[in-house]
Amino acid sequence: EDSVCNYCSILARISEEVKDKLFIIPRLYTTKPRSKGNRYRGMLHTPNSSTLITEFNKGIYSSRRLMIKVLGESGMSGADEMLYPENYKFFDDLLSYVTVGSRSSENQEHRLVASGLDIAVGIKNPMSGHLMGMLNSINVAQMPNDLIYDGMHMRTSGNQYAHAVLRGRIDAEGVLHSNYSREELSKLVLAYSKNEYNNRAIIIDANHANSNKTPIRQADIIMEVLDDMRGVAGDLIKGFMVESYLVDGSQYPGGKVYGQSITDGCIGIEKTRNLIYRIAEKI
Repeated sequence: EDSVCNYCSILARISEEVKDKLFIIPRLYTTKPRSKGNRYRGMLHTPNSSTLITEFNKGIYSSRRLMIKVLGESGMSGADEMLYPENYKFFDDLLSYVTVGSRSSENQEHRLVASGLDIAVGIKNPMSGHLMGMLNSINVAQMPNDLIYDGMHMRTSGNQYAHAVLRGRIDAEGVLHSNYSREELSKLVLAYSKNEYNNRAIIIDANHANSNKTPIRQADIIMEVLDDMRGVAGDLIKGFMVESYLVDGSQYPGGKVYGQSITDGCIGIEKTRNLIYRIAEKI
C-alpha cells in the first residue's frame, strides 16, 4: 500500500503540472488475468489483510482500503480491469475508468455489464487482434441491454463512452505483433467509421504485445503514434496506457525492491515523468 500511495502522490503532482493538456488516471488493478493461470493474480486473490473475515471479503476489503487511501492522499481516483463483472459493484464509487481485457472483450457478460456503467469503459482488442470482435463489443456496450446481474433482472441505458483499446496481438504460434502502426490504425479508423458509434475513441496500450513486452520501448511507441496520428486517426486517439511504477523493471512476488512491479515490467517514475512532459509538449 505504501509504495502505491507514494507512486500516486508523485503522479498527482506531475498531473497538476500538465492539467491543461492531459488527464491522468492511475491503474489500481485489483486482479491480473493470467493466460497460464500462474504467478501473482492481484490483491483480490492475495489480500494483505489480517482481518478475521473470509478470504474473498479480505480481498474486497484490502482493495477498497487501498483505493480509498490513494484517493485521500493524492486526490486521484483509479482505473481497474473488470475481470469479474460481478465484482464491479464493490468498487463503483471509487473508480473513474474501467477496461475490459483482451481475454474478456468478446464475452457477453462483460459487454452487457459495460453497457450499464456510468464511467468510460475501454474495450481491448482480443488476443487474436480481431478488430471486429472489439468493435462488436463496443456496439453492444453502447446499446441498452437486458441482463441478469447480482441475481436481479436489470435494464441498462447503454454506455456512450465505450471505446477501443489497441494492445497488440498474438498469433497461433505465440508470436507477439504490434497493432499501433499507421497501417493498423488506418484499418481501425475505416472499420470504426462504418457504423454509428458514439464518441469514437482509441487508446493505445503502449506495452504488452505492442512493445513485445519490453517496457522501455513505450516512450518510443507513444512518440511514433503522436507523430503519425494527425494524418491517420485524426482526433480519435485520446490517450495511452502505460506500465509504470516507482522503479524500472519487475520482480517476483516476495521480492525486496520497494516500488518495483510484481507483475509486468514497468518504467520507473522518472522515466514516466519525462514521458508525460514529452506528451504534453507534443499535443
